Amino acid sequence: MVKFHETLSDRTVYLRYFCSLSLNRRTAHERLARICFGDYEREIVLVADYKDPKTGAQHILGVGRLNKLEGGKEAEVAVLVSDQHQRRGLGSELLRRLIPIARVEKLNRLTAEMLRDNLAIQTIFKRLGFRFRLPTKGSSIQAVLDL
Repeated sequence: MVKFHETLSDRTVYLRYFCSLSLNRRTAHERLARICFGDYEREIVLVADYKDPKTGAQHILGVGRLNKLEGGKEAEVAVLVSDQHQRRGLGSELLRRLIPIARVEKLNRLTAEMLRDNLAIQTIFKRLGFRFRLPTKGSSIQAVLDL
């Protein structure tokens, strides 16, 4: 996961987390322990990886997360893809696979928060049937999919 975070540009980090987070903060042991060893009852994580046939090294290309909210009938989704693998459909595929998982989990709604200027991710969500809500203030937009 540390190597994956090393592949993310400052812009990608800002678009995902809504602020600048240093590599040291993103890869702090406590944070990685929390996000890498999640509770299946509360969250489901999909990881797209690649094994280099020459070296045998594993590389994480992208991560899709489904985090159940209080009450257990709604979840927030998010995707994060390594800069060198963006614009190849990987984020779309991760999100596309999270939707049927949400249905199996008997969730009623998926939501996602994104920055208004993140047009690439908005396009992905729109293609997958999400509708958008504009908060009255702030720089974010919310995507909603009723299941």
